[in-house]
Amino acid sequence: MSENNSNENQKANDGPGTVRNWERETLERLVFATVREQRAARRWGIFFKISFLLVALFAIWAYSDFYTGSDLESLGRHTALIEIDGAIDDEGSGAADTVIPSLNKAFADAGSAAVVLRINSPGGSPVQAGIIVDEIQRLKKGYPNKPLYVVVDEICASGGYYIAAAADKIYVNKASIVGSVGVLMDGFGFTGLMDKLGVERRLLTAGENKGFLDPFSPQSDKQKQHALTMLNEIHEQFISVVRAGRGKRLKENPEIFSGLYWTGAKAVEMGLADGFGTVDTVARDVVKAEDIIDYTAHEGLPERVLKKFGASVGSGAVKSIYRGAVPSLR
Repeated sequence: MSENNSNENQKANDGPGTVRNWERETLERLVFATVREQRAARRWGIFFKISFLLVALFAIWAYSDFYTGSDLESLGRHTALIEIDGAIDDEGSGAADTVIPSLNKAFADAGSAAVVLRINSPGGSPVQAGIIVDEIQRLKKGYPNKPLYVVVDEICASGGYYIAAAADKIYVNKASIVGSVGVLMDGFGFTGLMDKLGVERRLLTAGENKGFLDPFSPQSDKQKQHALTMLNEIHEQFISVVRAGRGKRLKENPEIFSGLYWTGAKAVEMGLADGFGTVDTVARDVVKAEDIIDYTAHEGLPERVLKKFGASVGSGAVKSIYRGAVPSLR
C-alpha cells in the first residue's frame, strides 16, 4: 500500500504537463508498433508473392526443359514412349495437337530406336484420330527404319483402335478390350414428354434442315437417312485404315467391322493384334532398347493454375449438349 501511495503522490507532484508527456509517449509507442506490424505484414506478403512466382517459374522450366534439351542433343539409344490415356478428343492426351508434336520429337531424336504408343482409350473423335493417323503415316515414310509399336493397356476401342491400326505392330494383354470398329451418333428425343407437359417448341430456321437432329423436334426420315449416310461414310474410312494397317494379318469375318469388341487374346487370333506385351517387354525384347524415355506432353502446373474453372465447366457443358449430334468412334 505504501508503494502505491508513493506512486500516486509522485504523479500528483509531477503535475499535468508530466501526465501529458506520458500519454504522448504511450501513443507514440502504439503508433510505432502498428507501423512495424504493417511493415512486417508487407514484407511477408512480398515474400509469399516472390515464392509463388519462383515456384511457377520452376514449374515452367521443369515442364519445358526436357523438350528443349532433347532438341539440342541426343538422349542415347532408347525406346521413345508416348501415352494416350482417355478419350480421343480435341483436348487432353488424345488430342491431335498433343500427340503430333510428341510423335515428331520422338521420331526426330537420333537416339530413339523405336516409338511405342501406349493407348488406353474407349475412342472418340474420328477427326482427331484421322489427323493422328495421317501424321503417323507421314512419319513412317520419313523414318522408314524407325518402327512404331502400339501397346494396349485396359482398352483400345473404336477411335483408339483407329490410331493403333496405323502401327507396325500391336501388343495387348490377354484381358484387354480391343476392337469396336464402328461409328455412332447418339442423342435424345423429348417430343413425347413435351406433348405431355404441354410445352411448345418454337424453332425458326433459314434452311429446312438447319434444325438437323434437334432433340426437341420430331425426327424426319430424310434427316435420319442423311445421318446414316454420313455414319456409313466415316465407317468406310475407318475400315480402310484398319485394312491398310493390318493387311493380310487381318482374318476378316462378317463381325469384325460390326462394332463388336473382343478380349486381347481373341484380338490376336483375329489378327487385330500381333501378340502380348507391355511397354517394358516391348522395349526389352522387341526394340532391344530397355531405356524408356517419355515424350508425352503432360499438362504442367502453369496450365492448371491459369486455367479458368468457370470457362472449363462452361465449355464442358456446351460440349455435352451438342456431342450427340457429332459422329463418334466409341
